[in-house]
Amino acid sequence: MLRTILVYGALLAALAVGLQWLEFQYVMRTHATETYVVLIAVAFLGLGLWAGARLFRRSPPGEFVGNPQAQASLGISDRELEVLKLLAAGHSNKEIARQLELSPNTVKTHIARLFEKLEARRRTEVILRARELGMIR
Repeated sequence: MLRTILVYGALLAALAVGLQWLEFQYVMRTHATETYVVLIAVAFLGLGLWAGARLFRRSPPGEFVGNPQAQASLGISDRELEVLKLLAAGHSNKEIARQLELSPNTVKTHIARLFEKLEARRRTEVILRARELGMIR
């Protein structure tokens, strides 16, 4: 029984391949120019993708160290720098407190000290100034 099924399956597959070949021959005769244009376009697309991947390959970014001289000159502690990084990532005071396991009041104190040390009045100014100094990304 299995042999019969395999024979019929092979015959149906051969028939399908034959019909596809006939259809291909018909399409090539009636739409030869369009078919060649599409094949050339696909070839150039592949070539462009390959060349783009080879020419514009980016090396993986190294670990960001920051600017320890600016941090030391401004007197910014490591904990304040952690708060600054989370602040730049867009976290709220409560989220920062939860992530660093601090109280929200401690986070507010760190942010207030960052305002003083970086001479800023808003969070966005603190982040912009820290990025200008190379302390954060």
